Amino acid sequence: MLASNLDKRKYKKICIIDSNAKVGQKIKVSGGSKCNITNEFVTKNNYLGDREFVQELLKQFTKDDLLNFLNRNGVNPKINPKIVKGTYFCNSSQDVIDMFLKLTSHIKKYLNTVVVDLDFDKHFKIKTNSNNIIEAKKVVVASGGLSYAALGATSIAFDIAKKFGHTIEKLEPALVGFTVQKEQFWFKNLSGVSMPVHTFVEGKKFEGSLLFAHKGCTGPVILTSSLYWKKGKMAIDFLPNKKIENLLKGNKKVSTALPFAKRFTSEFLNSLNIEDKAICDLKANEIKEIEKLKNYEFAPAGNFGYTKAEVTKGGISTDEINHKNFESLKQKGLYFIGECLNITGELGGFNFQIAFSLAFVCAKNI
Repeated sequence: MLASNLDKRKYKKICIIDSNAKVGQKIKVSGGSKCNITNEFVTKNNYLGDREFVQELLKQFTKDDLLNFLNRNGVNPKINPKIVKGTYFCNSSQDVIDMFLKLTSHIKKYLNTVVVDLDFDKHFKIKTNSNNIIEAKKVVVASGGLSYAALGATSIAFDIAKKFGHTIEKLEPALVGFTVQKEQFWFKNLSGVSMPVHTFVEGKKFEGSLLFAHKGCTGPVILTSSLYWKKGKMAIDFLPNKKIENLLKGNKKVSTALPFAKRFTSEFLNSLNIEDKAICDLKANEIKEIEKLKNYEFAPAGNFGYTKAEVTKGGISTDEINHKNFESLKQKGLYFIGECLNITGELGGFNFQIAFSLAFVCAKNI
């Protein structure tokens, strides 16, 4: 995105260095290969990190600016709210990659090339795995975070930032599933079962689909919750928009009265050591336990790690980069954009939007 928007008259000699054999491999796998590229409802509140910085960015290159840019270049995303409300998906991720290949056809690309170090002595010297040294007056680091090592993700952005004196805010996997503690091992027995829920974490509420997994739980609503979860408890409402007291009446068995797959109700009741019997035969304390379905509190044991995480939260402090063009305040000519910065979006196209906003603004002001 940055290379596509650089002024050709001003910059005659540009190169892109990519560790993969083909460009845009993270774009390729995004959104189930349909590239969830932005969101109708994008605001600063969809991000973790410096929200004022995000707000300024989104003013300079809005989701409408991104959609216009894509439309002009033959890519026409459409809203598909199936996973997250307001998410724009493309017909195919390959359409986005083909667009960028066309827009950067004049730019030299070093593919299968891993950056191992960056030095500065009057100008930059980029050291690569092939013992090549690429020399440059300006360097833009847009190499992402630690997620998706299979697609070439490394710590190089953070290594370079540290080398030039930058602060790295704590790095953690984000948009990732949760592992569970012993009390929630019943989740594992439901692996493959999906259901709509509301989650509550750090004062925020999210709605969407939860998917039970053999390690714990995942699914869109859990991925977004993971962005804000720190340590300790969060809660799930397994009966969104329903009043449980209206369900726990009469002579029906619990598994019949509750609107769940029998498998779910059975595992839930087993976890509480409650027999599946007629509601009228339940003791007061058993009803109280079942009512926890509306506010099921648990403390995740941890998460599935970087190999399963869609993004990395934390990163290079935005206090140490110029907010107009993202140049390092520690080293002239060195710029940082994208996921390596301490800005992380929720699931639903928010991370692509901020990455493209950063790239566009950087290209215009570099």
